[in-house]
Amino acid sequence: MLKLPNTITGLVAHPLSGDAVLQQEIVAEQASSLGHAGRRAALALERLAGDDGTDAERARRLLQAAADAVHSYFIQRELCGFRGHEAVIRDLAIPARVLARLGAR
Repeated sequence: MLKLPNTITGLVAHPLSGDAVLQQEIVAEQASSLGHAGRRAALALERLAGDDGTDAERARRLLQAAADAVHSYFIQRELCGFRGHEAVIRDLAIPARVLARLGAR
């Protein structure tokens, strides 16, 4: 009969410490916050892309909202340890005018 290794069957014998449980909770919250920030940025970028540009004030507000959402997403990514944003910029098709609002060149 095949016996499973202790690391699989011995969960009761090796319970997680309070610190390990806390670390798992922190990582779960970071992942949740990152997902929320990413969805918020994508939605703001969709709204900006869908604007017809006939109302200048509305276009300005949409641009600022997109820049704020992308900025928040970048900060959340950095808090999670992700330093480069090039892939996100490409994947979300973040326009240069949004990046310019963030001070990117």
